[in-house]
Amino acid sequence: MKKSMIFGFHAVTARLRHEASSVDEIYYDTERADRRMQDLLRLAKDAGVRLIQADDKRLSSMVGTHRHQGVVARAQALSLARNLDELLDAIEGPPLLLVLDGITDPHNLGACLRVADSVGAHAVIVPRDKSVGLNATVAKVASGAAETVPYITVTNLARSLRELKERDIWVVGTADSAEKSLYETDFTRGVALVMGSEGDGMRRLTRETCDELIGIPMFGQVESLNVSVASGVCLYEARRQRLVAAK
Repeated sequence: MKKSMIFGFHAVTARLRHEASSVDEIYYDTERADRRMQDLLRLAKDAGVRLIQADDKRLSSMVGTHRHQGVVARAQALSLARNLDELLDAIEGPPLLLVLDGITDPHNLGACLRVADSVGAHAVIVPRDKSVGLNATVAKVASGAAETVPYITVTNLARSLRELKERDIWVVGTADSAEKSLYETDFTRGVALVMGSEGDGMRRLTRETCDELIGIPMFGQVESLNVSVASGVCLYEARRQRLVAAK
């Protein structure tokens, strides 16, 4: 079974709480003995996870960064949903999906996963190419969301978007040049929100496949938002509309 490296308190704690049986072993910095570390070690011991002492140099070499916070876990990769059909068949009610086209920065992807989890989105969908993929940095930035939000990789994004449309899911693309505001679209139906990369935006074929394009009104001097912030603005508007409709 494929293994993954998870580091940072949020990410490791989330995996222990969500799926402790998937954690093979945890390496921890013996020089860090604060309450946060003690709580994590206690949680790991209660779950029967093997604990291995390590120093900062070893932990850094394992994950390629010094930002491990003194804890690294070797775990089995989780499979929340294997493919798009499996995901959609399991959703009850109108789907709310976040589609990321061309996001190559692991910090942006991790932040998007965290936003998707916070708003209750059903999945994050990405193309196999032009995407950073899940790695240890993504998991750390996601603060546990990489363990809870289905992450679906598709070979052909435009074709997958057409498949969503065949299931009556409205494909909404975001673009700075869009004439329609996000506050003018209906998010109460099944929606796939498509976000492009900063600077380049969505690729041409992705853009042409969307049912409509929307923009986020900007009232200050900056011209655009970070992709994770923009995702949060749009997804929370979708959640707001659904909460109002449910009353």
